[in-house]
Amino acid sequence: MSFRQRLRAGELLAGTWVKTPHPHVVEVLADGPLDCLVLDAEHAPFDRAAIDLGLLAARGKPAAVLVRPPIAAPHHVLNALDCGAAGVVAPHIRTGADAEALVAACRYGPGGRGYAGSTRAAGYGTVPMATHRHAGDALAAIAQIEDADALDDLDAIARTPGLDALVVGRADLTLSLDAEGPDAPEVEAAVARIVAAGRAAGIATGMFLPRTADVARWRAAGATLFLLESDHQFLRAGAAALAEAIRR
Repeated sequence: MSFRQRLRAGELLAGTWVKTPHPHVVEVLADGPLDCLVLDAEHAPFDRAAIDLGLLAARGKPAAVLVRPPIAAPHHVLNALDCGAAGVVAPHIRTGADAEALVAACRYGPGGRGYAGSTRAAGYGTVPMATHRHAGDALAAIAQIEDADALDDLDAIARTPGLDALVVGRADLTLSLDAEGPDAPEVEAAVARIVAAGRAAGIATGMFLPRTADVARWRAAGATLFLLESDHQFLRAGAAALAEAIRR
């Protein structure tokens, strides 16, 4: 079953962010127990070559690898998918039109993704066009909701045909709402609205959370995709645990 199918089936999915643009990091994490990784090309120095190597390192590994492009522009989506990503987490989707453009960029067809048979995604020329043109059926189109004005068009975004999930960008949402912090009542209310909109539209919702203890609460509300922590945090936590163990 593809990651997109699992997402649409409402499975509980656990993933993390990869901030270090090196294939060894992806290779190690993709071979572990997580359902997915997200290469963060928005806030970490992933250029096209680093994305390519990261996706190559994950081939044949259990975890699906998604890409968050720097912006939700079609050429950035195309790059990620041609390199073999299982989908994209597109930042700053504010309107239904933005969501429609994202879905189009993930699919072949009129006005959609540009076709090339020479890419990794197309088996470097070994997958016939008649087969590869339907590759979009297995690719996840995920809209990140992180702007106050996106709340005004939330239902239209969530009901966009072909969109697979909404993911809450809590930090930017906090700033956009001019809230005191990510636990402020207005932020909590906005997150609840996003989760409810996804449920009403029949698509998955997901989020980053600063505390894993909060997962149970948002699972109960209907969220199923949790993108928590990052490779940086794992390194720091491991180093801290080692130092503590030695100094006891």
